[in-house]
Amino acid sequence: MTIRPWNFIVMALAGVMNRRQQDAIAYLQTENRILLEKLGHRRIILNDSQKRRLARAAAKLGKDALNQLGTLFAPETLLRWHRWLERFA
Repeated sequence: MTIRPWNFIVMALAGVMNRRQQDAIAYLQTENRILLEKLGHRRIILNDSQKRRLARAAAKLGKDALNQLGTLFAPETLLRWHRWLERFA
C-alpha cells in the first residue's frame, strides 16, 4: 500500500484540526465547571430564544455526550426543552 504525498498532507492536517477541536472542548468543559462552582445552586434563567439555541445544539449531541461534557443544565432538561420548543416553534 502506497501513501501518496497528498494523502499524507490531508491526514496530517486532519490530525491537527482534531487536536485543536479537542483542546477547545477541554477548555469549554473547564470553563463550564468553573461557572458551576461560581453559581452554586442558583438558577440560571434563560429566555425561549436562548433555550431553543441551547436545546438544538444539545439534541445534536444526545444524552450520553451531554453527560460526559458536564453541562450547566441537566441533559434531561436540555432534551425536554428541545422537544417542547420544537413542538411549539
